[in-house]
Amino acid sequence: MGLFDKIKKSLFGENDETKNNENNDQPKGESPKEDQGAPTEQAKIATESDNGLTSVEKASAETAETEKQNEDSTTSTPEQSLKKEAEPESDSEDQDETELYEKGLEKTNQGFGARLNRFFAQFRTVDEDFFDDLEELLIESDVGYETAEELTDELRDEAKLQKAKSRDDLKRVIVEKLVDLYDESGNSENEKLTVHNDGKPNIYLFVGVNGAGKTTTIGKLTKRFKDEGKSVLLAAADTFRVGAVEQLSEWGKRVGVPVVTGKEQADPASVVYDATTKALQENYDFLLVDTAGRLQNKKNLMNELEKIERTIKKQAPEEPTETLLVLDGSTGQNALLQAKDFDKTTKLTGLVLTKLDGSSKGGVVLAIRNEMKLPVKLVGLGEKASDLADFDAANYAVGLFHDLI
Repeated sequence: MGLFDKIKKSLFGENDETKNNENNDQPKGESPKEDQGAPTEQAKIATESDNGLTSVEKASAETAETEKQNEDSTTSTPEQSLKKEAEPESDSEDQDETELYEKGLEKTNQGFGARLNRFFAQFRTVDEDFFDDLEELLIESDVGYETAEELTDELRDEAKLQKAKSRDDLKRVIVEKLVDLYDESGNSENEKLTVHNDGKPNIYLFVGVNGAGKTTTIGKLTKRFKDEGKSVLLAAADTFRVGAVEQLSEWGKRVGVPVVTGKEQADPASVVYDATTKALQENYDFLLVDTAGRLQNKKNLMNELEKIERTIKKQAPEEPTETLLVLDGSTGQNALLQAKDFDKTTKLTGLVLTKLDGSSKGGVVLAIRNEMKLPVKLVGLGEKASDLADFDAANYAVGLFHDLI
């Protein structure tokens, strides 16, 4: 089953077949032993704390509380990111990528997984009310309206086909369908950053609204490329936001790469022109372009981005190699709406989701993938530069669901 086959060992353990056989030994319509008799501790907690609320209402209230507590793991300064990068990490020094995802998606997992666990702790029969409540729960979990409806319809059929009646059977089917939905919505090969090695600069254009984390993402990616021995040039084309040029320039100083800037409130396209000229003449491996993101003036912003792209193509017709939309993952469905807006104007090649470590809204990855077919290429899973990770769907799924079953 594609991606699900790759991750089911991590999610369900090695004795998957044995587990299925044990479930099949249960009489039809009955739950495993832990569901019989006295309610489990988890069910007690869920029931006692409900105070009359439905599972969906409870989940909604918890989401608001979680977001209130976790405001704002937003944009880190170069000093913060590089300091954390340099700090010794005894326990996490040997942390592999899977562990990075599990840690970075911990809050999403606690929100999404806990909601589903509470939901299943209370269900009694698999009927239309069950699926209606499940669809509403998925929407509340930022999976999106369209994706939630599609998933619920598929789950109705799949649950009948697999004769899934117990709590664990139904959880498994839901996880399987969520993973398969992502796997079927695009080519996983496109999740990697595109790089050409023909001696010409790879130009990456970063777009997105102010506050999403464009400049910090560029700084972290610059450090990665520099550590790999690549030559990198930065272009500070966000010329109108106060402090934007200074922030990128500080990253340049810290990482040790040059930054092309213009005069105060200079035409962004002129800065990009100068940077492209320099990158071509001096044979840089990468040119990373920071752009404006004034959401309150969307029409002018989109016109500006079109002009920047035309300026690049005049000197390098095959560029940009990547046009990456940077989205704040903690904004949930707003991130999906922004992606649709930018994609109308700029030919996006991929997405960068930042601040997932400080949010319970990581489920938006599923909605974006399903509705837009755009690959997520990078994810921000922490404050350190190394926590800007290449997106890996299998590790994402394990991080999202590993405590669910």
